[in-house]
Amino acid sequence: MILAPIAADRIAGPATELSHRSAPRRAQVAISQRRRQRLRRSARGAMIGRLDTLPRGLSMKDTPLTAQASAERVADLLRERIVKGELAPGSRLVERKLSAELEVSRTPVREALKLLRADGLVEISMHRGAQIVSYTAEEAEELFELIAVLESLAAERLARRMHPDVMERLEDLHVQMLRQYEARDASAYFDTNTEIHDTIVTSSGNAVLLESHRRVMVRAQRGRFLAIMDSARWQQAVDEHEAVMEAFRHRDATAAARVWREHLSHTGETVAAVLRGR
Repeated sequence: MILAPIAADRIAGPATELSHRSAPRRAQVAISQRRRQRLRRSARGAMIGRLDTLPRGLSMKDTPLTAQASAERVADLLRERIVKGELAPGSRLVERKLSAELEVSRTPVREALKLLRADGLVEISMHRGAQIVSYTAEEAEELFELIAVLESLAAERLARRMHPDVMERLEDLHVQMLRQYEARDASAYFDTNTEIHDTIVTSSGNAVLLESHRRVMVRAQRGRFLAIMDSARWQQAVDEHEAVMEAFRHRDATAAARVWREHLSHTGETVAAVLRGR
């Protein structure tokens, strides 16, 4: 007896039918996974955007951070508080408290403290944790002696190669700084004043000078803020800024270098006097 061949679709019927039934389900799962991945990427992008657009100059309480905030951002916030005296020398920086205040995990706080240690602003020990280092009169004198040399060279170079766009930028910042001085807004004045100093250095066209200045100023910024706490020195500093602007307007490199060196030397002397009087 010869058996008739059985159609292949009849043999595979149940399995094929099951496969056809599960295919839409697998496709739906794949689509759902892709949708979740897109949402995660979108959320991460939004978070990074918020961090990148945080205004500089805010205190930590004014700037709540997410758990994924970078160590650099946390370091920037702590550094500003140290520079402006909100965190005094000798103060302890407790990871747990900072983590709660900034609304971040302890990892970025820990990494930020390491960055501040590299800057020379914080010391970390096993028993005492992180502590803000002291700032002595002798250190201020040595730092500003070097800064006076670096910035006077930058001012001299800039006066020789001044571009109209840079001059316009300096004029705008100078007017803004004068308004802040008249309002006696020390914090805003300091920020604008710092931007003027930085613009002179960055526009000098010397990359080695720029890097050397950056490294030194990390430790010296605290001193510059202390200097404007002396009202007589504050007025003198404003006059010196006007003098260097006049030198820039006339492209007088010799005068720019002289005025700016005296300006930074006076700042160092004032800072040292303030520290010795404490």
